[in-house]
Amino acid sequence: MSIVKPRTPAGTMELLPLDQIAFQDMLDTIRRNYERFGFLPIETPVFEVADVLLTKSGGETERQVYFVQSTGSLKQGDAPDLALRFDLTVPLARYVAEHEHNLSFPFRRYQMQRVYRGESAQRGRFREFYQCDVDVIGKDELSVRYDAEVVAVIASVFRELAVGPFTIALNHRKLMRGFFERAGVVDPEQQMLVLREVDKLDKRGEAYVRDTLAQQFGLPTERINEILGFVALRSTSHNQALKMLSDLGDGNALIEQGRAELVEVLNLVKALGVPETNYALNFSIARGLDYYTGTVYETTLNEHPDIGSVCSGGRYDNLASHYTKSRLPGVGISIGATRLYYQLREAGLIGTAESSVQVLVTQMDGALMDTYLDIASQLRGAGINTEMVMEASKLGKQLKYASKAGIRFAVIVGATENNEGSVVIKDLNREEQFTVPRGELIRALRVEIEQAEALGELKRRPRAAG
Repeated sequence: MSIVKPRTPAGTMELLPLDQIAFQDMLDTIRRNYERFGFLPIETPVFEVADVLLTKSGGETERQVYFVQSTGSLKQGDAPDLALRFDLTVPLARYVAEHEHNLSFPFRRYQMQRVYRGESAQRGRFREFYQCDVDVIGKDELSVRYDAEVVAVIASVFRELAVGPFTIALNHRKLMRGFFERAGVVDPEQQMLVLREVDKLDKRGEAYVRDTLAQQFGLPTERINEILGFVALRSTSHNQALKMLSDLGDGNALIEQGRAELVEVLNLVKALGVPETNYALNFSIARGLDYYTGTVYETTLNEHPDIGSVCSGGRYDNLASHYTKSRLPGVGISIGATRLYYQLREAGLIGTAESSVQVLVTQMDGALMDTYLDIASQLRGAGINTEMVMEASKLGKQLKYASKAGIRFAVIVGATENNEGSVVIKDLNREEQFTVPRGELIRALRVEIEQAEALGELKRRPRAAG
């Protein structure tokens, strides 16, 4: 029989166990902060009915969709009627429209699942990846106060991730559209196209955007200078942000609406306790997606601008308009967790985690198997993650295995310890060991684990009472 070479599909992330623990810890941190702000979890199927999923797409998005087809339908020649979700936003719109009468509004949901896009496989870009979304959906209307709360959620997540200083950049689509109107870009479709180009400013540079506005849109140099001068504005403090908005001067109705909402958002963000070093106005942030209508966000790591946005989102007036006549405005953000983890690891901001297994119960004597099983059961019952050696081997080999697997503590019981009613606890990191009465094992291990956690040598993990 020929051997098929094992290989991971391009555009996917597959991790070794200790790296997987580090990634899972990141997901747990995001989840914990979402729940801290009162958001509830949902999950949707990995695939959706194709015509439902593609209602709001088209163009590049539709070309990246993976269709799902069973072998039975393939033989019959039927066109696929299912497709893998390419984000969590369209499934959210379908979910809210379908379950509208069973939900309480404002509906506060978070969702952390894989999504799929048929992008070109290249370093740092994925075809299968986790998105971690949080949204608030209103019925008929939704206060702009929720726009400020989303900023507080983002700040809470990235403070706990401890990846260094970060900035949540804010802008407002109405403010931008009003400014473009004042600058002579009146047609709504042209405004949207200009918005998409402006959104590329930090990625492609001023020269690229300037040439595009001149060649594709035929804007005169004076108008281009005015637009680029506007989108170059950045704030460095809360008061400066308010002054920037005040200095925009008299504008049209859109400018006034956007200005008023941003002022309210900024003041509420400050009242929510977000340090002003963590948020700023950035008038180049546009978010190219058509459905954003109000506040928009992008979060970057100050010391690693090359990573790009690590969290983005915004306000939308009517997300589910394709699925229901009800008006369901909302605001939300998304963290691309797979790409974020990959980028943080590449930048050296996140390393391999220690094992989630805290203790290895070794096997010194096959005749004492019942004793070892009892010790392991007691440790697990006390909330201590415990692995047990099930096959006899030399103690040195067992301890070497524990060290390589990242297990910090080993419990050793031989004939002597068994007769004396004692156990040996060995700290494999410090290469130290001590003997305690068997009845003191749980207490002694807890002390060791808590000390290691306090010194930052071991990650603090939830454990059961007892």
